[in-house]
Amino acid sequence: MSIAYEYERSSALSSDLTKPLQLLIGGRHVPSVSGRTFTTLNPATEQPLATIAEGNAEDVDLAVAAARRAFEGPWRTMRAAERGAILLKWAQLLRDRSAEIVELESLDAGKPVSAILRQDLPAAIDTLTYYAGWADKISGEVVSTRDDALTYTVREPVGVVAAIVPWNFPLMIGMWKLAPALACGCTVVMKPAELTSLSALRIAELALEAGLPPGVLNIVTGPGRIVGEALVNHPDVDKVTFTGSPGVGRGIMKAAAGNFKRVSLELGGKSANIIFDDANIEAAAKAAASGIFFNAGQVCSAGSRVLVQERAYDEVVERLTARARALRIGDPLDRATSLGPVISERQMKTILDYVDIGRREGATLVTGGERAAARGYFISPAVFAGVTHEMRISQEEIFGPVVSVIKFKDEADALRMANGTAYSLAAGVWSRDLGRVQRFAKRLRAGTVWINTYGYTDVRLPWGGDRDSGLGREHGTAALDNFTEPKAVWMNLAV
Repeated sequence: MSIAYEYERSSALSSDLTKPLQLLIGGRHVPSVSGRTFTTLNPATEQPLATIAEGNAEDVDLAVAAARRAFEGPWRTMRAAERGAILLKWAQLLRDRSAEIVELESLDAGKPVSAILRQDLPAAIDTLTYYAGWADKISGEVVSTRDDALTYTVREPVGVVAAIVPWNFPLMIGMWKLAPALACGCTVVMKPAELTSLSALRIAELALEAGLPPGVLNIVTGPGRIVGEALVNHPDVDKVTFTGSPGVGRGIMKAAAGNFKRVSLELGGKSANIIFDDANIEAAAKAAASGIFFNAGQVCSAGSRVLVQERAYDEVVERLTARARALRIGDPLDRATSLGPVISERQMKTILDYVDIGRREGATLVTGGERAAARGYFISPAVFAGVTHEMRISQEEIFGPVVSVIKFKDEADALRMANGTAYSLAAGVWSRDLGRVQRFAKRLRAGTVWINTYGYTDVRLPWGGDRDSGLGREHGTAALDNFTEPKAVWMNLAV
């Protein structure tokens, strides 16, 4: 994004984290029905950060009822242009409060403020602005069928949406779901990840300040096995949009069959970043390092498999290793930090276990792969060489700063390995041969293919995959299809 947002560490949070944070239902802050709370930790310090209301199925019932009332009442009947104006005002409030939002996101998710300023915040605001512009442009068409009838189509909001958001990009991915759903006239019950609920609660407050009617957006915090499951099983939820693991995605599809909810899923990835020996090796290695180490590798489209043609292999390993060792690990609130902690102790243990698996499988750990601090969930970025396609570290999603560098012989060999996992979210290909990169763009099984670059996204382009990478697409006009239902109208003119 080209817009620059400012952040000063001395800025005071207006959110008071010393008091328990409550649910947002029907436009009001309320405690959970049970009165239970949970504590979220700062992953950089392992210290308690905030106490948050722990919702359950009863809270979900209340939130869904509030969303249904708002859907049948003020939001659905409001002029589409007015809905768009509210979303635009909300976007402006995000700009005005950007310093606070950046600090909340950094404290809660362990994300370096430099990364949030560069990607997360601008992308969230851009998404909201983009779909605000769509609010009064969602239209049907007149279809000529016969002379004695007027036949046309309209697109109507699908209804009450359950939006279940992951912990790795809570602000950005949360807005990927909220903005198109609200622009289409739906109402939402959002469940942020238990580990990262703070930015969702704050931006929902700003939505109310922007004029969003009570009940249009509701936030129920708590564990996925309780709150998420209650939302997915709720008979009055019409649509579920989820980003997370393939295992949970499968469970959602099964549960949604109860009332045939519409479902869109953005799941895992094991993306291949393919470097041919005629590529600009310096640029490819630089992008490959960013593609796996950004956000400590906690990115569904991370280029965790770097496939390199034989003649360039040693050079790419050397350059990746140098870049991994040069990354500054430290306090996420320091703008000089490029690598923060992973999200939790559990995730840190999972990543370190995969490092051990890679060693046992016979791969060479060239650098990193160790806990990098006595306090905080920091892991030094790991580069594995000598990886073969069949190894677990090549096939399974690690979701951490661990890259497997795999050697290939020719195009056929590279394509076989690139398409040879259960995932299909994204891929990259590097070569100066225009014919080759076009062949790969066509034959790679991936929802997004980057050519001589890696990792960029834009709300105007569809995003998603199939198989273990999900179902359906987000972004662009595809998101409008997710949150609307087409209706055919047939008017008899021979009356």
